[in-house]
Amino acid sequence: MASAPATFRPRVNQVTGAIVSAAMKVHSVLGPGLLESTYQACLAHELRKRGLRVASQVGLPVVYDGEKIELGYRMDLVVENAVIVEVKCVETIHPVHQAQLLSYMRLSGISVGLLINFYVPHLRDGIKRMVDGRDWEKS
Repeated sequence: MASAPATFRPRVNQVTGAIVSAAMKVHSVLGPGLLESTYQACLAHELRKRGLRVASQVGLPVVYDGEKIELGYRMDLVVENAVIVEVKCVETIHPVHQAQLLSYMRLSGISVGLLINFYVPHLRDGIKRMVDGRDWEKS
C-alpha cells in the first residue's frame, strides 16, 4: 500500500487535534449523560465555529458486485473529508462500536476515525483514535 503524501499526515493530525479540543469543550459545557444526537449537533457546531468543514449523518452505501446498495448506514460526522467521528454516549465502549467505525472507514476509504464516548466523567478516557484500521498509539 502506498504511503500518504507528506502533507496528509500533519493535516489530519491538525484536524483530529481540533476535533478532540472541540469535543472537550462540548463535554465540559454539557457534561455526560445526554443523548448522542445532542453531542453530535453541538460538536458539529463547535467545529464549524473553528472553520472546519463538517458533514453530519453522511450516508454510506455498500458497493457489492459493482452496485451501490443503500442500507441505511450513516456516519455521524465527517470532518474535512478526512476524519470520521463516531459519537457515542454509552456506559462502556464495546468491540462492536470499534467494528462499526472500522467498517465505516473501510467502506468510505477514509483512513482516520475517532470514536468519542461522551458518557465518561473525563472525556480523555472516552476517545479512541483509529488509523488505517488499527489502533493508533503514541510513539
